[in-house]
Amino acid sequence: MSRPSPLLLPFLALLFGLMAFGWWLANRPYAADLAMSRAQFNSVSFAPFRPGQSPLAGRFPSAAEVDTDVALLAGRVRALRSYAAIEGAYDTAAIAERHGLKLWQGIWLGSDRAANEREIAHGIELANRYPETIDRVVVGNEVLLRRDLPVQALIAALDRVRAAVRQPVTYADVWEFWQKNPQVADHVDIVTLHFLPYWEDVPTNIDGAVAHIDAICRQMASAFPGKRIAVGEAGWPSRGRWRADAAPSVVNQAIFLRRFVALAQRERLDYNLIEAFDQDWKYRSEGTVGAHWGLWTAARAAKFPLTGAVVENPDWPLDAAVACGLAVLLLAWALAGTPGLRPATQMKLAALAAAAGVALAYAGAETVPDLTDGWVRVAGAGNLAGQTLLALLLLHRAALLLAGARPPPARNGADATATVQALLGLRLKGLRDWRASLLDDLGFVFVWTAAVLQWLLVIDPRYRDFPIPTFAVPVVAVLVRAGLGDLPLGAAGWEECVVGLALAIGAVVGAVQEGMLNRQSLAWSLCTLVLALPLLLRCLRPGHERRSDPALPHDRRTQTL
Repeated sequence: MSRPSPLLLPFLALLFGLMAFGWWLANRPYAADLAMSRAQFNSVSFAPFRPGQSPLAGRFPSAAEVDTDVALLAGRVRALRSYAAIEGAYDTAAIAERHGLKLWQGIWLGSDRAANEREIAHGIELANRYPETIDRVVVGNEVLLRRDLPVQALIAALDRVRAAVRQPVTYADVWEFWQKNPQVADHVDIVTLHFLPYWEDVPTNIDGAVAHIDAICRQMASAFPGKRIAVGEAGWPSRGRWRADAAPSVVNQAIFLRRFVALAQRERLDYNLIEAFDQDWKYRSEGTVGAHWGLWTAARAAKFPLTGAVVENPDWPLDAAVACGLAVLLLAWALAGTPGLRPATQMKLAALAAAAGVALAYAGAETVPDLTDGWVRVAGAGNLAGQTLLALLLLHRAALLLAGARPPPARNGADATATVQALLGLRLKGLRDWRASLLDDLGFVFVWTAAVLQWLLVIDPRYRDFPIPTFAVPVVAVLVRAGLGDLPLGAAGWEECVVGLALAIGAVVGAVQEGMLNRQSLAWSLCTLVLALPLLLRCLRPGHERRSDPALPHDRRTQTL
């Protein structure tokens, strides 16, 4: 073990200060100058599903849980919007009435005609049972967008409900489908429009989102004179992949909310915000972004203050502390395995440990909040374990190289495949020299996985995240090894050439497909090119295979790994 130099502690303090500054810079306060009204919100979409519950799986909250949620909202909203008349062993209208709230009663229409009949019958019964609480009936939600029913079937349902209840009746869909089907307006009392600027065919960024809604509302009022116009959904996601320059974030969600409510109050808009709570169950069908439209988290915590400055991640000091702690552990691991390191070498190693610690802490901070599903948890845990192992191997290798050791022979994709097969077959004898071999093998597995994910992003990108946190440590590992002159040369098989080309081509195609406005996509493409470049260089220089020298003397400057 190397004895820590007296210079190491102050150098670590400097590194930790820089790490904390970087975390603060990414989480400095915003939107302090945007005022927020203290008045109640007009309405919010209400889906009371908690983690582990899902309407798709038939797992509904209890009546007590729904009552708790409505009590939480009662002081902040005037009304709730439900989406179905039949769901769970609870009566949303009765609970809303008990807490003094109004209800936009939803009737869910889909492609199942028998289910639609049951929904319509029960929705009519609820509207007549709670005439003072249910202030409108929403017959169908984005039915035309999903193409679940032809427009004449929708109109028939609207006419049937309209004849049976006293409340105003409406249909809710994105504004483009009202343009495409203007005849529906003759069968409703209110034209209810959905505005999700993030999701539109041409996404609108946060700076233009509210002005876009204002312009379309005016356009729809002109298109349907004499009809009440309502905004049935308006919102912005707090987490997920970018679409062009429409960026999900807590800060942007707060900015959208404050600007939109100001517009609604100024123009006296009848509106509903999407949505009250984050819905973990939407992850399966809509990806990360689908699960993060709530004003409150799935754990019922407010995401941001309604007035004053907003911070993207209020827990950033904890994340920075975790990064510092990981850097210390990685440095201690490296020092323990390498005796006699000089002070200057120890400080170089500390800088590398800090880089790996930041990458690993970032990976954890960005991955853990999205582990909402059983298989996703398994995949996330496996990825974080792999990145942790890669960081340990990298620091061990860096310590020995900085001490003057010679690297072992280069390993290639075929070697990595053999290692994976041995692990899957529980044949562990071939892993005796794992410290020397596993860094290359694990690195190749990460790069192969990146190539697969990149092409999934090209083929089916809509609900897929750019997996930058998933490959944070592998990217740092490539950069560190390049700086140490430790990238393998030669000894490449067909695996390196295929994976490297697939990754590089996919990065370019993906960047073009997403467009130059999508900075998140560009960052991911840069990461993929960093991962691909060493493989491509190996394919271009097949004659340069690195070998260790068995006759090296056994002092610390020339030891082999």
